[in-house]
Amino acid sequence: MPARIVLLVTSPRLPAGLLTAAAWDAVRQFPVFTAAESEQSDALRHAGVPVTVVDPDPERLLAELAGREAVVWLSGPAGDQDFARQLGLRLTREPDRAELELMYGSWDPPGARLLDAVTVMDRLASPGGDPWKRAQTHRTLAQYLLEESYEAFDAIESDDLGALREELGDVLLQVVLHARLAEEIPDGAAWGIDDVAGDLVDKMVRRNPHVFAGAEVTGIDEITENWERIKKAEKSRDSVLDGIALSQPALSLAAKILQRAERAGLGVPLPGGDDLGPALFRVVAEARAAGVDAEAELRRAALEYAEEVRSAEQKNVGPAE
Repeated sequence: MPARIVLLVTSPRLPAGLLTAAAWDAVRQFPVFTAAESEQSDALRHAGVPVTVVDPDPERLLAELAGREAVVWLSGPAGDQDFARQLGLRLTREPDRAELELMYGSWDPPGARLLDAVTVMDRLASPGGDPWKRAQTHRTLAQYLLEESYEAFDAIESDDLGALREELGDVLLQVVLHARLAEEIPDGAAWGIDDVAGDLVDKMVRRNPHVFAGAEVTGIDEITENWERIKKAEKSRDSVLDGIALSQPALSLAAKILQRAERAGLGVPLPGGDDLGPALFRVVAEARAAGVDAEAELRRAALEYAEEVRSAEQKNVGPAE
C-alpha cells in the first residue's frame, strides 16, 4: 500500500480543536506539519499532538514521508490551495511515491459566512476602520435601509434572482452595521448582532407552535390566526393599530389601517369630503373591497406611464447632426 499525504482542511469559523473522529485519529497516528502557527495548531498541541512548522515545499514533505505510512499537512485558515496544487503536480511525476488524500476535519455549517460579515463589519466600524461608517448613527442610516429594501423589491418585481441575491446582501449590510453601532450605546443599553439573531430565533419558535411545540393546525388560515394571536399577546397593545409602520407609503398605510379595523370588526365610517386625501382614502377602501392592492395598481400604472414617457422622449430625439 503506497504512503499517504493527508491534506487536513478545517473551517476557520468553528472553534479550533473541533474535529471529526477521523481527523483526530489521523493527527494522533501520524506526524503533523503545517506552514505557520495557527489556532488549530495550538489546539492540537494542547491536546498532546506535536505540530511541526515547515516551509510549504513538496520536496520537504516528501522527505518527511520517507519510511512512514503517512504524514498530515495541517492546512491554514485559507486552505493552502496553492501548496496543495504544487503537491498534486509533483506527485503526478511520481505517482507511486505517495497518494494524496483530502480530509475535512471540520466544515462550515449553513450560515457560516454570516460570521465573516460580522467580522468584516467590526473591522470597518472599529478605530482604524472606515471613517464614514464610524460617523454614522441609526438615524443617518435610516434612508439607506429603505433604499436597499426598495432595490431588493425591484429585483423581485423584475424576477431578477441574481440582482435579488446582491440586493439582499446590501440589506444585510445595513442590519449588520446597525447592530455594530448599537454595541457602543452607553449606560448598559448596548446590544449587538447576537441579540438581534437571538430575538429573531425566539420569535420564530414562539410564533410557530405547529412546528416547534406540536400544535395541530388544519391549514394556512389557522397558522395565520395563531401567529396574530401570539403576536397580540406578546405586544400587549392598546389599539389594533399599534405596530403599523407609519412611514410606509401612504396607499399601503391606508390599506393596512383598513385591514386592521376590518379584522377588529370596527365599523368606522370612511372620511367624507371632496378633498384629495379623503377621496384617495375612499379609493383604497374600494380597492380592498374589490380584492385589489391599491399600492400595486398605482405602481403598475406609474411604470406604464414611465414607459410612455420614455417612448415620447425617443420620438422627440432629432437626427444626429
